[in-house]
Amino acid sequence: MAIGQFAKGVAAGRLDPEQYAENFSDLHEPFTEHEARVEADRCYFCYDAPCMNACPTQIDIPMFIRQIATENPLGSAKTIFDQNILGGMCARVCPTETLCEEACVREAAEGKPVQIGRLQRYATDVAISQDVQFYERAPRSGKRVAVVGAGPAGLACAHRLAMHGHDVTVFDAREKPGGLNEYGIAAYKSVDGFAQAEVDYLVEIGGIAIENGKALGREIALSGLVADYDAVFLGMGLGGVNDLHAEGEDAAVNAVDFIAELRQASDLSALPVGRRVVVIGGGMTAIDAAVQSKLLGAEDVTICYRRGKENMNASVFEQDLAAANGVTIRHWLAPKRVLTEDGKVTGIELEYTMLDNARLTGTGEVLILPADQVFKAIGQTFASSALNGSGPVIALENGRIKVDAEGRTSLDRVWAGGDCVAGGEDLTVSAVAMGRDAADSINRALGA
Repeated sequence: MAIGQFAKGVAAGRLDPEQYAENFSDLHEPFTEHEARVEADRCYFCYDAPCMNACPTQIDIPMFIRQIATENPLGSAKTIFDQNILGGMCARVCPTETLCEEACVREAAEGKPVQIGRLQRYATDVAISQDVQFYERAPRSGKRVAVVGAGPAGLACAHRLAMHGHDVTVFDAREKPGGLNEYGIAAYKSVDGFAQAEVDYLVEIGGIAIENGKALGREIALSGLVADYDAVFLGMGLGGVNDLHAEGEDAAVNAVDFIAELRQASDLSALPVGRRVVVIGGGMTAIDAAVQSKLLGAEDVTICYRRGKENMNASVFEQDLAAANGVTIRHWLAPKRVLTEDGKVTGIELEYTMLDNARLTGTGEVLILPADQVFKAIGQTFASSALNGSGPVIALENGRIKVDAEGRTSLDRVWAGGDCVAGGEDLTVSAVAMGRDAADSINRALGA
């Protein structure tokens, strides 16, 4: 069912116009200069830096915090960008509570870590708002590299390749670059068009051309890219959606599409949402869909997850955020049937689950929840069909592209990184690290 279709009980304009702006305002207010310095002074500047070891991009966190404490936010931003050119967005969307901040010594000692994410945002925002560029391109190498996907992995790869002096063309299927940063995160996590501002900042280094509306397997083919370019990086993310394996699931809405439409909406009051909403899933997408449904005016929003609270991929912080916004989270429930009447959703039938010798199984007992809108948010899959028919088949592992430690695929001169590769953590910061490291590997292979 298309998101924009009005089903029974699904309506737009549930709130007063001014309420939408308030509901979708910045989740975390940015630090002022004084607040940043006070928070930076809480850092112990640990010699072994457990926070740094917990960061997938290995940012020197004690260093950048010390630079803030000594009134050098631009120096702090450069320390961050040296490792993570998308540090501004990562500061907004990273689950810092399970990465750097969980490892913070203050967390162990006091239960209140240094707010590393907000400090990182403060420093990077200063640099981006002032348009301070820290990097220059090396002399042009004469080499050309194609990057497929303008998401975190592709953009990080493109920037590092441009630093090395290579000419980069980034192809992306959507109308705007940014990938999940632009289309896939809750609107209250990235406000005021920051995703595009960060892309604009990144490409100012030069040598990067972005061509939108060009998808692999549609407008471009891998065989053609390999023939026309000296190297290729694949960072197209995940294009498929897992099925509920429930009767009538065609009436359910893909939560990823819902979030994308919301992110691109110019008028949130025109976006329809159900009065009673059920979200199936236990990850970040489920939380984002549920919370934003509530913020759009849904009266009753419930997340149903097939396992226990401790098994949810969404962090405790995100689960608490959902609860604080009036979302109910119910565990040990698996969908069996989406109920409809005259083609319109009326509810969902779920079966209680349990573990039987570590195997999830249904108990036979069912529950029916009334609903006029059901979202499925049970994970995405890699759509490998775009790789087939355009040359030798790339080796896959567990349904995603198989790569070595440097991001090299089974095809000569083709690298990959981000969510589309096997072993990916489905985190923005991890995708950035893979794109950056693959670019260095490509540079070595090109002999530049």
